[in-house]
Amino acid sequence: MKRFLQKYGHAWILLYGLVYLIWFGYLERTVRSQYHVMHVALDDFIPFCEYFVIPYFLWFVYVAVTVGYLFFTSREEYYQLCIYLFTGMTISLIICTFFRNGTDFRPLVDPEKNIFTALVHRLYQVDTCTNVFPSIHVYNSICTHVAVRRSLRLRNCRWIQWGSFLLMVSICLATVFLKQHSVVDGVGAAIMAYALYYVVYGYSELRAEKKAAQKAMG
Repeated sequence: MKRFLQKYGHAWILLYGLVYLIWFGYLERTVRSQYHVMHVALDDFIPFCEYFVIPYFLWFVYVAVTVGYLFFTSREEYYQLCIYLFTGMTISLIICTFFRNGTDFRPLVDPEKNIFTALVHRLYQVDTCTNVFPSIHVYNSICTHVAVRRSLRLRNCRWIQWGSFLLMVSICLATVFLKQHSVVDGVGAAIMAYALYYVVYGYSELRAEKKAAQKAMG
């Protein structure tokens, strides 16, 4: 048991998932009306496209596989990604708790049209149109790609880097093409990811620069 805990004890941080699910579930049940509608003019020019439901659902795999990979390959990079993800997710929950928000532009979807509309219809049934700002789909996708880009084991795997980038972009686009989010939700998530990047990774970058400077000085 001691050996097991020494090897896999860093799994403890994943318990945050329970906190998030309980908190988010509470918001989904209680924020049903009298919320601020997130909407900008650009939203009206973006057409609905059911095919984006595929990258939207791939988000779950993308984040989980990356966290799992770093869990087994680099404890430091794993902790950095988890802190990056969970900090932003917590901020999002706090925002939604005190700034009730949602959208009102979901289209009527015919689940009989094709398998993609059937999936969108199901998505609309299980996920409300509230608690959308900032977009967790966008935020977590950016964080995950950052972790892939920074990974010492993956940074030289060009096909993984490009695949991660394309998937990240596809997921971000899916949030607006499926009418799950307003453009402003994605922009807010991107700004939050940019700001928290320096909180999470700033120290390690400064340390690396310091080591490089010391090495250069002999």
